[in-house]
Amino acid sequence: MPMLSRLPCVLFLMQFLLLPAWAEQAYEVETVVEGLEHPWSLAWLPDGRMLVTERAGRLRLIEDDELNPEPVGGVPEAHVHSQAGLFEVVPAPDFADTGHIYLSLASGSRRANTLLVVRARLDGHSLVDVEEVFRARPARSTSVHYGGRMLFLPDGTLLITVGDGFDYREQAQDLSNHFGTIVRLNPDGSAPDNNPFTNRPDSLAEIYTYGHRNIQGIVHDAESNRLWTSDHGPRGGDELNRIQPGLNYGWPAVTHGVDYSGARITPFTELSGMESPELVWTPAVAPSGLALYRGDLFPDWEGNLLVGGLVARSVGRILLDDGSATDHEMLFGELNRRIRDVRIGPDGAIYLLTDHVDGRILRVLPSD
Repeated sequence: MPMLSRLPCVLFLMQFLLLPAWAEQAYEVETVVEGLEHPWSLAWLPDGRMLVTERAGRLRLIEDDELNPEPVGGVPEAHVHSQAGLFEVVPAPDFADTGHIYLSLASGSRRANTLLVVRARLDGHSLVDVEEVFRARPARSTSVHYGGRMLFLPDGTLLITVGDGFDYREQAQDLSNHFGTIVRLNPDGSAPDNNPFTNRPDSLAEIYTYGHRNIQGIVHDAESNRLWTSDHGPRGGDELNRIQPGLNYGWPAVTHGVDYSGARITPFTELSGMESPELVWTPAVAPSGLALYRGDLFPDWEGNLLVGGLVARSVGRILLDDGSATDHEMLFGELNRRIRDVRIGPDGAIYLLTDHVDGRILRVLPSD
């Protein structure tokens, strides 16, 4: 590995060890809901109710901080094994008029499964009119690395992250399949005409970017019109990336990590024509949910990125300056819980999902 390629990563690791004075912010953490089995995603409806997914295949409804004891009916059956299960829930931008929500989940069997996205209408305490809008192809025989995060852009299109399936990592450089990609769809599942690879015969028209490993955090900053993702590396080499359409983010041709056996995946940490990450975490933090803080409760954190850490059992706060990440600190480590999702609530509070069999929704508020 060339020394010049390693130097930025080493400097960034030194920043982790020397936390700056601005790291201090008084806060308190309270439990909103407990008794959730590996909660994965949290979303608010316009009337203030919350939806939360459990990886075990259940969609739950919360009203006035009270968990409805009965799961929402009509949810498609998920393939639940290892990392597979029910993933993201996202209300449609026009939910108030249509009642539509989108769910991502693993679908199939251990021998043949894939990432599926469905759209359904929430009618009372059940889903009705369930329809498939996206199915990643081809199917795989692994139950890991699905991606599964979703996000609506301001233009009304839907982004979906698709993992590399672990055993299929070389396919992340092949535009004829969905492994290791972000796809962009119209709400009905069709590919927009202005996607970057629409006119390439060797590419799937819905692909937006490629060369990813397992993106489980995605957020759009409406003020700067910047799109950010957090991507799991192998053994080390977790990444924060700024996403732009049509670009190649390198995996597995370039990485700062090594294989779990300790073997080198590639000799390269950068190559021409492939995007370099904004930040690299080594050792790995296992980044999951990603949020951008916009709110009144924590003015010192305004405009900062917050990324959940599964292995780190904390939340990374990333300071941005004109579109570049400039500093970093780890928050909420005293919880000692795997953080699956990070959300900013309508009230300006920070909400965390803990990834455990007895998972919780936690709310972070200023202590004063």
